Amino acid sequence: MIKGYESSIVKTYENIRKTEEKSLKLRRDEIGNKIPEVIKIESEIAKLCLKLSINILNNAQNKDNYLKELKEKITDLRIKKSELLVSNNYPLDYLEINYKCNKCKDTGFIGNTKCICYKQKLVDLYYENSDLKEILKKNNFANFNFELYSARRTGSEPVSPRKNIENIVSKSWNLIKNFSFTDENLLFLGTSGTGKTFLSNCIAKELLDNGYLVVYRTADSLIQDLKHIRFNNDNTLEDLLLNCDLLIIDDLGSEQITDFSRTELFNLLNRRLLKKSKLLVSTNYDLEDLLKIYSERISSRLLGEFTLCNFFGEDIRIQQNIKNKSY
Repeated sequence: MIKGYESSIVKTYENIRKTEEKSLKLRRDEIGNKIPEVIKIESEIAKLCLKLSINILNNAQNKDNYLKELKEKITDLRIKKSELLVSNNYPLDYLEINYKCNKCKDTGFIGNTKCICYKQKLVDLYYENSDLKEILKKNNFANFNFELYSARRTGSEPVSPRKNIENIVSKSWNLIKNFSFTDENLLFLGTSGTGKTFLSNCIAKELLDNGYLVVYRTADSLIQDLKHIRFNNDNTLEDLLLNCDLLIIDDLGSEQITDFSRTELFNLLNRRLLKKSKLLVSTNYDLEDLLKIYSERISSRLLGEFTLCNFFGEDIRIQQNIKNKSY
């Protein structure tokens, strides 16, 4: 489970802070050798700030004037420090800690809430230790081959499989390019081997590469996750499933269908839809079968809140194998 990676993430943040502390020490040593007056000024500023803090709490006579005088001295010293750094071709923040994440100061938390960078590290670590990292090296738009889809239209199809997949890929790119501005969800329907999972992975890679938080789960794995959340109070995993930028549920209908799975799946879908958090769902079933398998509540969400993308044509995995053998 994802929760098992948390100790590794804590160590990652510790290493980030230690590395920057070492870098800051080296920068301070450099300035101490080249512009020692800057270090003296910093020491004087620290003493004055301590005096300021102490005297704020005191009720001495002429307190306000004294505090004003201290603040003016601190300001003058800071200006002098800045002038010395700039005149020696150093940036103003050269002696400041360079945080990788200014929101949480490289702690992973803002108060008691996990920072978005923590969640991203959690997903990155999860993918690092899963098969998906290797899969995305192959399953991406650079390797998408429209020629695997027939350009011929049969009597029962409105367009050819190739024209159809071109339309679906266009919709997918529209989602990717407008991801921050759209509430669109996608439902991929079609028989096995028509490219639903491949295209889902293509979308996942593009969004991950653009810094979005994407969680990919097969329907069966998702139900196992929901059981784990329910019976082990795994708040971290629940937070990821609810609040990731895109939740991809692959192969809906392959999971064991029970009252528990229906209820938990509905709750997850409904909570994400209410939050306008985007979803991509793929299934080998057609609409009629989905209506039979799932409750009316789930079916209505899938039909009413998703853009439907119908995949059809021959099994492209077979076509790919034939093509590979022909070389």
